[in-house]
Amino acid sequence: MKRREFITLLGGAAGASWPLAARAQQPAMPVIGLLQIGPPGSWDFTGFRQGLKELGYFEGQNLAVEYRWANGDPDRLRELAADLSNRPVRVIVSLGSTLSARAAKAATNTIPVAFGLGSDPVQEGLVASVNRPGGNVTGVTSQSGALFGKQFGILHDLLPQAAHFAVLSNLQSPLHEAVVKETQAVASVIGVTVEVLTAHTSKEIAAVFSRLANEKNIQGLLVSNDPLFISERVQLAILAARFAVPAIYPFREQAEAGGLLSYGPDLVDRDRQVGRYVGRILNGEKPADLPVQQESKFEFVINLKTANALGLTISSAMQLLADRVIE
Repeated sequence: MKRREFITLLGGAAGASWPLAARAQQPAMPVIGLLQIGPPGSWDFTGFRQGLKELGYFEGQNLAVEYRWANGDPDRLRELAADLSNRPVRVIVSLGSTLSARAAKAATNTIPVAFGLGSDPVQEGLVASVNRPGGNVTGVTSQSGALFGKQFGILHDLLPQAAHFAVLSNLQSPLHEAVVKETQAVASVIGVTVEVLTAHTSKEIAAVFSRLANEKNIQGLLVSNDPLFISERVQLAILAARFAVPAIYPFREQAEAGGLLSYGPDLVDRDRQVGRYVGRILNGEKPADLPVQQESKFEFVINLKTANALGLTISSAMQLLADRVIE
């Protein structure tokens, strides 16, 4: 073989091997795990994905996501969290549920855990303090438990002649005791009665409304902050309309699904902040160095279509206070 041909052949062989070598040296695509207590499709990840994008991470392009859904069964969370902790995930994420955040923390003390929830993460034992979380857990909280009084006040302003109210809560929720305490305190100040109704499955929600229909003495309903009631927001709206029960909910998504009123934190913005934290952790920051953030955006939404169906008149003054009025 001539010298020139040999050099050409050698160069071609080396060039062919370079792409293989480059691919072998490329770092593996990072993987995160999303641990959710509801069924598939029960949570909108728009805000979370936006936060990731702001840090340069795009699902399916340079980031892989492992989804785990407990289908409303809290007992499955421990198993699902353990499964994620045994996989090569860089971060475990819990959105909307203190129970799933707890399960993730219990499953690992090395893999970072990022949460977005409505309860106090210090009281729930998730972090040592808000400013210095310590350990492997951090996230964003909206402290929704402190809003029950405000929600009760809005509903009473709409129904000033009503004397009997009810609050729907999940007995298994970490917020249940706060729900009961806060609503009873406000009821005492206003001078009305409040009955506590509980449900932790879709069937139990239907049973609650059947009970309301039979008793016919509840004039207004407060729906507490719980992942079950978010995932079952369409069912709640349909039942409230069917049995003509005016209700207020904690999240805009529930009013958009047909609920009468909502007042509470902006979940999309809260999840966006969680997504940003996950991006920062993927970039090398430690959860212990990322203070727990407090969600500061709150929304008041009125669904006029539902009000008309219930035969209720929403005053112009109340409509002016709303961040959004659904015609």
